[in-house]
Amino acid sequence: MLKKVPNPIDRHVGSRVRMRRMLAGVSQEKLGDALGLTFQQVQKYEKGSNRISASRLQQIAKMLDVPVSFFFDGAPTGDMPTGGFSDAASSAYVSDFMSSSEGVQLTKAFVRIKNPKVRRRIVDLVESLAEEDGGNA
Repeated sequence: MLKKVPNPIDRHVGSRVRMRRMLAGVSQEKLGDALGLTFQQVQKYEKGSNRISASRLQQIAKMLDVPVSFFFDGAPTGDMPTGGFSDAASSAYVSDFMSSSEGVQLTKAFVRIKNPKVRRRIVDLVESLAEEDGGNA
């Protein structure tokens, strides 16, 4: 049995660590230094290739100023049917987006816009651009 594919929960928790770290403006190196780790170890945690222990997750939560439960929000439960329609795919999609530098930049900028009409127009613009692009990257 090959154990190359990260466990879905480890991958989810790691992506939430990455998202929160990026939103907080903390580099992998800075987080690693504070935890007594290399940035490569932090990178492995974020990819889910290395499992984060409970005590380490508690340290990370404290450093990133979130409750430990934050890292499990939207986590796959394992009891969902494979195939069919579920929120798991869309949840993973959102998590992947929020873990990207573009997702973090866009979110930070968007929440600074206070006018709801302007925010709505931005959503309309992005949806229109996505339709024009046909979903192609």
